[in-house]
Amino acid sequence: MAVAERDQQAAVEHVDLETTPLRELNQRLHDLAGSPGPAAWRIVNPNGAHAVACGLDSDVEVEVEGHVGYYCAGMNKRATVRIHGNASTGLAENMMSGLVVVDGNASQSAGATGRGGLLVVRGDAAARCGISMKGIDIVVGGSVGHMSAFMAQTGSLVVCGDAGEALGDSVYESRLYVRGSVASLGADCVEKELRDEHRTQLTELLKAAEIDADPADFRRYGSARQLYNFRIDNAGAY
Repeated sequence: MAVAERDQQAAVEHVDLETTPLRELNQRLHDLAGSPGPAAWRIVNPNGAHAVACGLDSDVEVEVEGHVGYYCAGMNKRATVRIHGNASTGLAENMMSGLVVVDGNASQSAGATGRGGLLVVRGDAAARCGISMKGIDIVVGGSVGHMSAFMAQTGSLVVCGDAGEALGDSVYESRLYVRGSVASLGADCVEKELRDEHRTQLTELLKAAEIDADPADFRRYGSARQLYNFRIDNAGAY
């Protein structure tokens, strides 16, 4: 790689969304997947804009200074996106890999359908956090709202605070860890034994999220595996 290219990748690219159209910003970030460019970006004045840093597919670090709207860092792949503020609906939706961190709170459906990577919400996450997750790991420093991990298939949801009603409704094989109270469990979700392998996983996830918590304080929840097969005794309910 040429010296000029290395210098370009080492520089921090500053983008002000009060003067730069969001479409232009995202296009420049998308272009990094096919050509070298700045490896570090700082975005200021997002002012609740939707789909900021969405669809990234390169080893880039993006810092967003302020609050963001819908679908920030959606479909993220490989990139590290840090939001120094709050995030609205659909944060990191369908995330594939990489790291997304929110210093504040996240609205509903954070990490929905995520397939990989790590999503960290240092504050609270609203309803349906981790809905239909398919491999993503989510760590929430605060509490989550109702129907979190609904139909979660694989991956893990770690909640350092409390969980709302119907946690893990119709869950498949995801692992759900909650340190606080659970308002109620959804269909086919039950409390399970917290074994050494789970404490090890919790330790690793909390360390990666830079959250100081004792894995021994958590309880584990998961599927009772009663919804996998048709049961003739329940035919009248279908």
